[in-house]
Amino acid sequence: MLQRFQEHINKNFPFIKGKKILIAISGGLDSVVLTHLLNVLKISEVALAHCNFKLRGIASDGDEIFVKKLSQKSSNQIFTAFFDTKTYATDNKISIQIAARELRYQWFQEIAKNHNFDYIATAHHADDNLETFLINLSRGSGLEGFTGIPSKNGNIIRPLLEFSRAEISNYATTNKLEWREDSSNAETKYIRNKIRHKIVPVLKEINPNLLESFTKTQEHLKESQQIIEDSISNIKKDIVEKDDSENTIIFKIDINKIKELSNPKAYLYQLLKDYNFTEWNDLLQLLNAQTGKQVFSEYFRLLKNRNYLLLVSRNNESSINSFTEINENIKEITFPVHLSFTEINQVKTQTKSSIYVDKDLLKYPLKVRKWENGDYIYPTGMQGKKKVSKYFKDEKFSQIDKENTWLLCNKENDVIWIINHRQDKRFLGNQNLKIQFHS
Repeated sequence: MLQRFQEHINKNFPFIKGKKILIAISGGLDSVVLTHLLNVLKISEVALAHCNFKLRGIASDGDEIFVKKLSQKSSNQIFTAFFDTKTYATDNKISIQIAARELRYQWFQEIAKNHNFDYIATAHHADDNLETFLINLSRGSGLEGFTGIPSKNGNIIRPLLEFSRAEISNYATTNKLEWREDSSNAETKYIRNKIRHKIVPVLKEINPNLLESFTKTQEHLKESQQIIEDSISNIKKDIVEKDDSENTIIFKIDINKIKELSNPKAYLYQLLKDYNFTEWNDLLQLLNAQTGKQVFSEYFRLLKNRNYLLLVSRNNESSINSFTEINENIKEITFPVHLSFTEINQVKTQTKSSIYVDKDLLKYPLKVRKWENGDYIYPTGMQGKKKVSKYFKDEKFSQIDKENTWLLCNKENDVIWIINHRQDKRFLGNQNLKIQFHS
């Protein structure tokens, strides 16, 4: 195996030679073998990182002691940390397995950044790849869920993915390596262990060359995925547009053009799969929904606006109902929008970003806030009054435009200015002393 591993590194991981590698080591068979192989090759500077998740009591502490002794024997620098995994899982409403994964990868990245490691190596192998495939199959997945664990993902590398658990075990036995057995790996309450102990053995009984066949299948799937990605890249040029008018809009999708495609749902999935949406039928229904309908993921939303679907970040939603009060002594604010206030004796040309009002007509404190039902304005250049909602409609504001528009109001909540859009003429007055508001 050592020779195969060296050839594998030369062919697929030549970039790690002479680099600093941080190995994620549990003390189990796989990570011990990976550590041994990289130490024997001596092509990189190797250090170890061990997480104690405090999930198995004395056994967890025993793993940490074992890894520390191993690092002393191999003269590898070691980093250790322990986590209150159960509390983290409860606080974040996630499973123990996901909590442990998040905690360890966050910590690995901190070490890599603080100590200048080039890569983080994990000991995932071919059987892990098969198990992940079957887990995704049981849950339902797009094609990318079946193309396997990536051998390189950013600064994460997985040099053992081509090797089976049996090969790794034989290497450890032949070289008289010691490792720790995690008793929880034998339990079948976790889906991965159920697949490992109950399903995979049956599949290997049916096909003794299961891993080889599976590897070929994954290669075919990866080739198909590449064709899809190339096709989507070409289609995006025609149906996806960047929108520079609002920085919260990531891009917009032309509804009429996507409807002309052979399978709009499949194309929507490929365009939006990286944004954590799950309700794909709801997304498809947006194509024929009325303006204003939207579907949410954790960090994004997709909004129907006339002939477009707008993909929007949700980062600014917490400020939607924010407001700021302004007294007479304030000359400038920066939140929630930037406004400056200056007393002047001579009015210059007015623009959308700059208005002039009669100082004597202002009643403090002023307020910068979002629009509310019932708000109205006497727009400059127009007759009579108009509801702000009607103004938005007439000016063809999208839902995003409305959410990103602020009103400057007086003490009684009368609208002085739809900021950067239209001033209320009630506050123009005839006095010489004016206040200029500039955004």
